Amino acid sequence: MEIRLRRRPARLTKRLPVAAAAGVAVLAGVLLTLPPERGRVPAPAPGPAAQAQTQGRGALVAGVPAALPALTALIGEHETRLRTRPRDGRAWAVLGAAYVERGRRTGTGGDFPRAERALRTALRLDPSPATLEGLAALAVARRDFRAGERWAEAARKRAPGRWTAQALLIDARTGLGDIDGVGRALERMTKLESSPAVDARVAAVYRDQGRREDAAARISDAAAAAGAPAERAAYLEQAGRLAFERGDREGALLFFQEALRTDPDQRDAQAGQGRALAALGRTTQALGAYRAALARQPRAEYALELGELYESLGLGQAARVTYDLVRERVRAAAVDGVDEGLLLGRFEADHGDPGAAVRALRAEWRRRPSTAAADALGWALHRAGHTRQALRYATRATDADLGGGVRSAPYAYHRGVIERALGRYGPARRHLAEALRINPYFSPLHAPRARGALAALGEPPLGDPPAS
Repeated sequence: MEIRLRRRPARLTKRLPVAAAAGVAVLAGVLLTLPPERGRVPAPAPGPAAQAQTQGRGALVAGVPAALPALTALIGEHETRLRTRPRDGRAWAVLGAAYVERGRRTGTGGDFPRAERALRTALRLDPSPATLEGLAALAVARRDFRAGERWAEAARKRAPGRWTAQALLIDARTGLGDIDGVGRALERMTKLESSPAVDARVAAVYRDQGRREDAAARISDAAAAAGAPAERAAYLEQAGRLAFERGDREGALLFFQEALRTDPDQRDAQAGQGRALAALGRTTQALGAYRAALARQPRAEYALELGELYESLGLGQAARVTYDLVRERVRAAAVDGVDEGLLLGRFEADHGDPGAAVRALRAEWRRRPSTAAADALGWALHRAGHTRQALRYATRATDADLGGGVRSAPYAYHRGVIERALGRYGPARRHLAEALRINPYFSPLHAPRARGALAALGEPPLGDPPAS
């Protein structure tokens, strides 16, 4: 299958930082504020490290994410600079934002605490909008969305014309479930900037609103117009996720493969390959893709997906070992200040202690009442035996009038199972069928259960009124 990307005429507007990755957006914004260094004659034949630094800076200033080697070179350059210029607030801001992005990209420990130290130093020396955006990006990466919103709002007030602050407000408010606030920030952002980066961010918002076709068109535009390989790979990975969510296994796999070919460090795309290959029944290859992603970027989310694939294949011991890794990665993330309460609650509901999941997810809901939190809490309540309470949250996650606009197969499946347990067979049929219509392959573990539950319900009795 050929990957078709929609193209459009090049825009005359200046390309600013990338909105698809908050840390990169901030880093680019910071770099744009740095004065040029004068009087330096470049070496006639720079070595690989110098080339990486130059490429990284050039890519970021142009508004695209740098590849990981270039990002690491940029960090090294600024660490060296600050040994001799420790009061250079702008350099501290660049370093802090670079740490945020590398920590987000690699999932390895240490970069977020380093980022906090660097950005707090920058705040004392140079409380610029870029520094405030760096602190907002760090808070969002740690899932402290309220702090992220405060820092981004402070950056917006300091410099209303910076679109990157609006992008960070979208991230933070999405995590908080503030639909109206997301809409306001999106409107301001699109008035301030027009670029592939903005298209990618708009696509993410459209996806959350259930506008799948519009989201696919926007991310296709972004990938077609992207300049640097790392930027294009990020948008191809996003396109792959959208394709998989609507049940297009083959299209998703092509997007993920192309993203990984374009940027070999795109581990989200490698985990996406595992997802798509499992849906296609190519389980040996799927296991290899997940293992490779985990080896280079040990995210708890990847481990959870791999564990569920093992469990679906009857490999119980391998699943248990991988589930232990989920808990280990959540603990490691907490050391770096990252709150993985939502993922841990989802994991415990299905594979651990549902009561503990309910406690964790009630706290999550109080802090961040998002659609994802509503779905997870509803499912945990059902798994813990509180099914009547569960329906309230499952409805919140799937009813567009209540904010659940995203078309999600897992959310519809959860609601259908809860309704079936309550004897609401008509709505249960409708939501189980909807889950399988949205994506028949949404999970190697739960999609077969959805089919089994729907078959057990059978056909609706003649004369039954339609479910409201």
